[in-house]
Parts: sequence; C-alpha cells; structure tokens
Amino acid sequence: MREIVLDTETTGLDPAAGHRIVEIGAVELSHHIPTGAEYHVYLNPERDMPPEAFKLHGLTTEFLSEHKKFEEVVDDFLTFIGTAPLVIHNAVFDLNFLNAELALVGRAGIDDRRAIDTLLMARHNFPGARASLDALCQRFSIDLTTRDKHGALIDAHLLAAVYLELVGGRQPGLDLQKDDSPVMPNAVDRRYREPRPDLPGGQPTNAERAAHRAFLEKLKDMSDGSGPPIWLAD
Repeated sequence: MREIVLDTETTGLDPAAGHRIVEIGAVELSHHIPTGAEYHVYLNPERDMPPEAFKLHGLTTEFLSEHKKFEEVVDDFLTFIGTAPLVIHNAVFDLNFLNAELALVGRAGIDDRRAIDTLLMARHNFPGARASLDALCQRFSIDLTTRDKHGALIDAHLLAAVYLELVGGRQPGLDLQKDDSPVMPNAVDRRYREPRPDLPGGQPTNAERAAHRAFLEKLKDMSDGSGPPIWLAD
C-alpha cells in the first residue's frame, strides 16, 4: 500500500488573495513505513514574502527568486505522488493551495477524497486535546530538535512518524523475520474438520452397552476400595 505524506509552505493563508506555494516536501510510505523515497523543492512564488510568513519558515524573497516556478516542476511532482492517497495535516489548507497552483498551469486539481487528514484523525482520537503537528510530536515523544522553523520536508518526515502512531503505533515497523515456507494444516484441526468415513457412526448397540457396563462393574470406588464406582450410581 503506497501513500504519500505531504506538506507545503506558502506566502500566506489564502490562495484566492494571491498567496503562493514556496516549498513542497513529500515522503513515500509503503504499508505506513517510509521507503526512503522523497520529493522536495523550493519554488519561486513570483511575489514578495510577507513578514508573517517569513517568521514561520524563514524563506526570503531573494532566496526563492533563484528557484524554479511551479510550472517547471509540476510534471515531476505529479509523477512522484502518482495516484497514491495523500497524508496531510489540515488537508484543506494544502489542497487548496496545490489545486490553485495546478489551475494556474492548466492542470486538473487533486480530488480531496485522496486526502487522509491527520488533523481530523487526531481530533477524533484525542477529543479536546491540542492537535497541531508540534503537539502530536510531543504526545508521541517524536524528536523535534531538528525543527527550529517550519519546513515542508522536515514536517513531512515528522508527520509520517505521527501518522504511524495514529494508525496504531510503531508495531507495523517491526522487522520480523518472514517465513515463506508453506503452512501445513494442523493435524488435530484436520481430524475435526474432515469426514472420516472409515469410522462407524450412530449409537452403541444394546450388546455394546451391556459389555461396557459389565466392565465398569469390575472397577471399585477409589475412595475406600469397596462398593460400586460412583459412575454406576443411579
């Protein structure tokens, strides 16, 4: 099962107000475990960087002006994500920006049904608790020392670790030895599951019952060695 954990950094909060994506980070998961494959790019937003956004991610207008525009990387980006589900924290925000960028270059948008929103998962699992990425990392004891500012690739890696915890913890990542030898049916199970035509069926005959009782009458009660055994008492 292939999934892509994705994060973006932007110049602001609303693409309808002219804000753009300035960084995309994504990591590939297979059965919830990072494969090591990742996608990362800085983007020239073709506009200035507001001070509020700069405080979050530290990306300057000058730095970003030296990087490619979204239209120049769109093919590589779409190839990397393919048709896999997208694991995103607050998916509405990132998908709004990605679809706005795709619309600007004449590409079809990403269906929001592909999104697995870890913000909604966290709110469902921990009602009333803080559900930011930082708060979830703290809850799950995920190391945040590499994150002094927001960064799309760093946050995608952190989110992958959080997602693993949300879907059941680190147990899926245990490197257990796989035994590919064929599994033989259990002999006892086979005996109870398969018909045995060689065995007689039905109830015991009167002669069999009499022979069995005669045998039991030869046995003595183990408590004092006298009298009939208790299983013959009426």
